[in-house]
Amino acid sequence: MRTFIFSTIFYLLFLFNHSFSFQQNPDEGDIGTGGREDSNFMNPKNSNLKKGKDALKQAIKLNRKDKVKKANKKFEKALKYFVIAYKETPNNINVLNHLGFTYNIVGDVLMSEIYYQEALIIDPKNPEINQRLGELYVNTKRINLAKERLKALRTCNCEEYSILKNILEKNY
Repeated sequence: MRTFIFSTIFYLLFLFNHSFSFQQNPDEGDIGTGGREDSNFMNPKNSNLKKGKDALKQAIKLNRKDKVKKANKKFEKALKYFVIAYKETPNNINVLNHLGFTYNIVGDVLMSEIYYQEALIIDPKNPEINQRLGELYVNTKRINLAKERLKALRTCNCEEYSILKNILEKNY
């Protein structure tokens, strides 16, 4: 009987203590420390996008130092991470942008164009993607398509418009 009373009291104390961890309106200092308000899981520290960005930065540094073999391995590693990130979040503009950029660097223009176009379906006015896709069109001698990207950037009042305009003027 004594054991039953102690276990009941212990159980009630346990329930009472843990019932406050899921308050509807926690104090401002408590937000993000646990319970329903904790959204830290949404920004993992070692996400595949972050790993891909890190590998891409390393690859670009190695490429600048003319360490081509090592750079190519890092580019491939970055692509692997970006593809995994794409499978996890296919509508993420950052992932699509990095896939397009990396494929363009390694010379796979077709894949680069596909990912840039996919990103523009989600955000047609994205200045960075419009600029990069315009540059890709200039590099592949598709000037009319590059001019369409410039036209899309005309109203943005942004640096990307000036950059693409200068590239078009220098080349054609």
